[in-house]
Amino acid sequence: MKWIKIISAISYQDYERNPNNCKLKDFLKPVLIVAVILSMFSCEKVIQLDLKNSAPKIVIQGNIYDQQGPFTVRITTSAYFDASNNYPAVTGAKVVITDNVSQTEQLTETTSGTYVTSKLRGIQGRLYSLSIKNGNETYQANTAMPYSVSMDSIYFANSPFSGEKVTVVRFRDPPFTTNYYRLVYFINNIRQTQFYVISDEFLRGLTIFYSLNSRNSDIKLAKNDLVTVWLESVDRGVYEYFRTAGNDDENSASPANPVSNISNGALGYFNASTVRKISGKVDK
Repeated sequence: MKWIKIISAISYQDYERNPNNCKLKDFLKPVLIVAVILSMFSCEKVIQLDLKNSAPKIVIQGNIYDQQGPFTVRITTSAYFDASNNYPAVTGAKVVITDNVSQTEQLTETTSGTYVTSKLRGIQGRLYSLSIKNGNETYQANTAMPYSVSMDSIYFANSPFSGEKVTVVRFRDPPFTTNYYRLVYFINNIRQTQFYVISDEFLRGLTIFYSLNSRNSDIKLAKNDLVTVWLESVDRGVYEYFRTAGNDDENSASPANPVSNISNGALGYFNASTVRKISGKVDK
């Protein structure tokens, strides 16, 4: 167990009745505070696999968003257990993405191992399928693009544990669907390597306050820093990938491997998600 994460949640009805009481200035004032071990809602401990005598595997990382494309699928091979994190590119593969309505596109390899769309659109509510043919091997994945959820505020507060300044975002979880989220954190337009994932299993329909810090990093928030947070609504398969990643680095493929949503023993993930963004400047 690395640390404890505070997720604060209040009912939407409580927030609507008295929003002035819901600013969470010191993390301890909302009506209901749910303190959970980080592994329950964010990254669980690493799944340890014995790769010392295992041959490298194919690693696939693909993302589609409900934003302007193009979208990218990157294909590499994993390293041996004791190898450096230099992942050779997989070139010459046939990469095709389709949806459940009418879109089909074969991606173009623009640089070694990087395959890019030209016209594919990410549309909420659609199912997307990825097919990769590499030599005699075929890899497939399916993912659903959920409907978007927007954050309504961002602010900064001192952590009750470390005393350091952290970023807090607030959003309301839709009450009638099962939802999974991934949050991506930027400081001064630099994407932080860690990630955060949330399931609404115990938070259905609540207004959620979620704190982000730049853990495992020497970067600390300072006055006038520009902070941006992406809230990605993802499906369960993508959530499970990041939940089990545990090492705060989505590019990792060795030595510990998250649960993949791609067939035929491939590592990595295929993600179709909606994205909503919010930014704020640290004022003091």
